[in-house]
Amino acid sequence: MGTFVRTLVRAHIGERERALQASVTTESEVQKAMQRASPAAVAVVEPVVTGLGYEFVGAEFGQGDGGPTLRVYIDNPAGVDVDDCVKVSRQLDAALDVDDVIPGAYQLEVSSPGVDRPLFSQGHFEAQQGEEVRVRLLAGIGGRRNYKGRLLAVGDGNITIEVDQVDHVLPLADVEQAYLIGRLP
Repeated sequence: MGTFVRTLVRAHIGERERALQASVTTESEVQKAMQRASPAAVAVVEPVVTGLGYEFVGAEFGQGDGGPTLRVYIDNPAGVDVDDCVKVSRQLDAALDVDDVIPGAYQLEVSSPGVDRPLFSQGHFEAQQGEEVRVRLLAGIGGRRNYKGRLLAVGDGNITIEVDQVDHVLPLADVEQAYLIGRLP
């Protein structure tokens, strides 16, 4: 499994240039130094995405391949193509410039969730019960921050993951990143 194809639309804020790029990316590169976007950024991004008729899956901010990057994930029952990403990117570019919730220059990437779907909310975890997931915690438990295993349960502010036949109860509030370990059809 190791690689998947994701289409990204990158808008260089401040420079106002847009380049459409299709890339093959390794799973570790996708997660490189990214964290959930701030509530202020989400408050600007989510209504724009949903107002255009897409599901707002979530957003991350951190160090991408070309510097600071805001990565926004969108979905649609009919699927997401490059034109959808361009449409959302243009609207987000304008909204983010007006509200200026991210200081300095950064890249804006709009993408479908892909095979290794990111999990941002309790609802996302609930929808993936029984599936293989990868979770990284902010503080960790007993010195351990990374877990990869089957998602057994979600509830009471926690998720339960089975790793090597041992159940681990992890607080949702401590989740820094979480991804479905995708399977190709």
